[in-house]
Amino acid sequence: MGRQMRVPGGILAVTVLLALAGCSQPATDRGAGDGKPSASASGAKSPSSSASKKGAGGDDGKPVTGDVLPGMVTVQVARTQLAALKVGPVGSMSGYSRDKFTHWIDQGNKCDTRETVIKRDGKDVALNADCKAASGTWRSLYDGVTLTDAGKLDIDHMVPLAAAWRSGAAAWDPQRRKEFANDLVRPQLIAVSASSNRSKGDQTPDSWQPTDKSAWCQYGRAWTTVKSTYGLTVTEAEKQMLTTMLDTCAS
Repeated sequence: MGRQMRVPGGILAVTVLLALAGCSQPATDRGAGDGKPSASASGAKSPSSSASKKGAGGDDGKPVTGDVLPGMVTVQVARTQLAALKVGPVGSMSGYSRDKFTHWIDQGNKCDTRETVIKRDGKDVALNADCKAASGTWRSLYDGVTLTDAGKLDIDHMVPLAAAWRSGAAAWDPQRRKEFANDLVRPQLIAVSASSNRSKGDQTPDSWQPTDKSAWCQYGRAWTTVKSTYGLTVTEAEKQMLTTMLDTCAS
């Protein structure tokens, strides 16, 4: 048999204590085993906490969900808004003029409201020195058409100016009308194909609907939110069609 080495008792005790100390070190201080601090140790925020601070739109003003319009609400909120809208008859067009809704106004960097929406609603949009779209791709919500020429786009007022006039805007002051016509916060402005916009004209949902039925959920929520925000009335037929549109939403 070979000779056995004896370890002094004091050295053995120290070794055991050091081993135990290493085992009791908190996991959050050790990280995830890759030598990097954990999320809690570094102060990193979870995706949910970051998203909640962005509000309805992302940092670039675009919606954070599958919706293509800013300021969209859930179908449940839209149903509540719709139920609260005042039902009334169609108002008179007496005194109406588009000029009473000042647009398009300057939004800075040589861009007006129209050009801002074209940039916002497109993909890979390149602007020239005058803020005109030189290139890009746009998908028109109303008819599902994809366009690569900004000249074939119109900026639609979700609730048309004339429709707003007939449902309450006739009583507004000029500043309120200007805000309505240039609203980039609510789902009031959208870049769509010129043909679909001109087909719509100033009609309400009971007399005109997007030909692409998959757009009905967004259209119904957007129209309802705009009318709710600005305190505009709806007709009974308009309200019924908006209900039908909201019924197409998944939830």
